[in-house]
Amino acid sequence: MTSFRFLHAADLHLDSPLRGLDADLSAPAARIRGASREALSALVDLAIAEQVDFVVVAGDLYDGDWSDFRTGQALVAALARLTRAGIRVVAIRGNHDAESQITRDLRLPDGASLLSTRRPESVLLAEHGVVLHGQSFANRDVTENIALGYPPPRPGLFNLALLHTAATGRPGHASYAPCTVEQLARHGYDYWALGHIHTREVVLRDPWIVFPGNLQGRHINEAGAKGASLVTVREGRVAGVEHRTLDVVRWQRVAVDCTGAADDDAVLNRVLRAVGEAVDAADGRLLALRLELSGPTAAHAALARDRGETLGRMRAAALEAAPEEAFWIEAVRLGTRPATPPVPRADAVGRLLDTIATLPAEALPPDLAEYAGQLLQRAPGLRDALGPDHPAVQAAEGRLGAEWLGRARDLLLARLAED
Repeated sequence: MTSFRFLHAADLHLDSPLRGLDADLSAPAARIRGASREALSALVDLAIAEQVDFVVVAGDLYDGDWSDFRTGQALVAALARLTRAGIRVVAIRGNHDAESQITRDLRLPDGASLLSTRRPESVLLAEHGVVLHGQSFANRDVTENIALGYPPPRPGLFNLALLHTAATGRPGHASYAPCTVEQLARHGYDYWALGHIHTREVVLRDPWIVFPGNLQGRHINEAGAKGASLVTVREGRVAGVEHRTLDVVRWQRVAVDCTGAADDDAVLNRVLRAVGEAVDAADGRLLALRLELSGPTAAHAALARDRGETLGRMRAAALEAAPEEAFWIEAVRLGTRPATPPVPRADAVGRLLDTIATLPAEALPPDLAEYAGQLLQRAPGLRDALGPDHPAVQAAEGRLGAEWLGRARDLLLARLAED
């Protein structure tokens, strides 16, 4: 067996729609929308610089059935750069690009292969002693275990499989092409190049079963460094799997502990420090961040009184920490609470305060949960974009409990105590 190197990428979601950006005039919408193309270009640059022998993409090249062929042209241009450099490309369709008109009609450059939707297909790279197996999704909702139909490993070759799957299931991802780790390990392949899960995960090392994560984060629920896996094979065995960061926009939750802050100016000072540190850690990428403030503080009432104003003040103040082009504060989440309980009062306000303070934090009534679910269904993909921790998604599931009800209770207590 020969030695070689390859890049394992997945979930490019080229030109993924980013809902809500246009409604926020402060958002660097053009830079964020162009991030998926720039990340793909960075993948090509890395492949050429590292002189890899081939690149595999485990599904979701696009984000849907796009009518704009410029999206497809951008992909073809990127693949052509690879094939002109002598780098083969093998890819499969996932749930997002299974029914894409672009995928059906687009002609890929010689040296780039999109595997069959009808049955598992194998591609032999004889010069490297490797055979690649895989099957594309024929439609979005592939709920059967298609990995069971993959052929047995070919002896004397390095067997690599591409599979778009949720495996045994992951939070926030639909259970497409379900399978177990044990099943994949027993199949006898040397490396399983998985896609669909947007968080990098080395599922197993013997054999190697890897989710590289998506190439570029698309929203706050896809936070942290994103990229692809660089795999080194020596004498037919995997010698190393390295994560290589390729994202050009970094989404990040930034926690700010406001405990003991005497007023909102003191809170702003802590925000400045946190933003500055986060921008430095982003290494020159655009940082799209969400501030998450927590802890007991005397500034709680001032922060919670008008959340839109608080967001504006945070954005303005943070410019002292970094230039405007370096970051964007996507939102501020207030988890603060009053520093001290209200002074007991014997009047009607006092009785109301006592009642509010003892309210149980209960789940939402079924009718309100149903209403929240109906609102989410009006925009396809909105639930996935918001993520499982968003209050609207929690409300639709009837589980908006202690945290959000507690925030409302704290705000009422703080305001009434000021009277």
